[in-house]
Amino acid sequence: MDVNAAVAAVAAIAGVLTGVIAMLAFRFSEREQRRPTRTSLHTDPVLPPGVDTVLSVLRSSAVVLDEADGVVKASSAAYALGLVRGGKLSVEPMLQMARDTRRDGEIRQVELDLPRRGTGRGEALAVSARVAPLGSRLVLLLVEDLTEARRIEAVRRDFVANVSHELKTPVGALSLLSEAVMDAADDPEAVTRFAGRMQIEATRLTNLVQELIDLSRVQNDDPLEDAEPVRVDELVAEAIDRCRHAAGTKEITMAAAGTDDLRVWGNRGQLAAALGNLVENAVNYSPARTRVGIAVRAVAQPGGDLIEIAVTDQGIGISEKDKERVFERFYRVDPARSRATGGTGLGLAIVKHVAASHGGEVTVWSAEGQGSTFTLRLPEARAARDRTPQTSHRDDDTSRGDDTPHRDDTRGLDGEAGRASHPSPHSSDPSAYETLPSPEVLP
Repeated sequence: MDVNAAVAAVAAIAGVLTGVIAMLAFRFSEREQRRPTRTSLHTDPVLPPGVDTVLSVLRSSAVVLDEADGVVKASSAAYALGLVRGGKLSVEPMLQMARDTRRDGEIRQVELDLPRRGTGRGEALAVSARVAPLGSRLVLLLVEDLTEARRIEAVRRDFVANVSHELKTPVGALSLLSEAVMDAADDPEAVTRFAGRMQIEATRLTNLVQELIDLSRVQNDDPLEDAEPVRVDELVAEAIDRCRHAAGTKEITMAAAGTDDLRVWGNRGQLAAALGNLVENAVNYSPARTRVGIAVRAVAQPGGDLIEIAVTDQGIGISEKDKERVFERFYRVDPARSRATGGTGLGLAIVKHVAASHGGEVTVWSAEGQGSTFTLRLPEARAARDRTPQTSHRDDDTSRGDDTPHRDDTRGLDGEAGRASHPSPHSSDPSAYETLPSPEVLP
């Protein structure tokens, strides 16, 4: 009996010890599972506090890479530029920079030209990439798009080069003519001839400088600061009067239609200069004894009515390749003809800037040998009535008692119906813009 009791006691003690050992082993195993291992230290990297917020407000494209070159964080701009694809940095030079920075901790910066996504024209995307270490394990890549800045710099460089060339031509001519006058001091007839040429070149130089000033003004000034309702008929009359002498010399007939009771909102001086440039071009590029027409009408638009001012000539016309560039500074469709007429190549650039700064646009329809139609579209002034004092010119608008906001006069330029009609600004039929017939000689 004593033996059995002893065996039972030993068995009980062994069971208790086994339970204690099992419990200790479980606790140890659980503690080991909670302890970070060497492998776990290199997985699932976490951004330092506040970095995520900072990256979200940066204008530059941001990418954070881990030790295995995996993308931990990337901004939407980085995806838009095509820097990140499939969770990896897709630009090899930037990836190599990140590896070098991770190895030695030095900050690196480089400018690269990357292929633009979604285009097959070989266009390059100019970027500036800067790589810096972020903590002990991460690398931060910041990429700034320099494409627009480079384009503006190229435009500025071309502009300076063009201005230098345009100024050099009349200045050089004046220098040579002055020498010719000195050499021909004993020949009054030659002196008179050279002096006349000097006057022409001086006038061209004056016009160029003035148009440069005008272009700079329309680019830098806000025309709507001193905006007012401007009567379209007054703008048209001023433009016709400006070109009356040149048109009379070439026996060109100028006529206008549909200008009554219409007003645009903007700077009177800039609008007069823009329309004057269009009419002057039409006269300069039209053959003798032809017709230049100015047709005006109101066009209803969902965002507010527009006033269309279309200037049509029967001139040489513009080719398809030139139509895309006629509004560029110093661009001339026919350089030889522009020299003969005294053109500077800045008139249409001024028109484009004036239209854009007034919330409008200028478009062109043309066919070689059939003339051109330049259409200037500007916001109508009625929408601004509540912001400006009432004028006596507008009393007749409110006293008519009808629901027609504007008078859409489409009478012909010479009294014949339909001759000066214009299509909708969204018309897709080019023939609709043929507001005058092909070149004809008036009797």
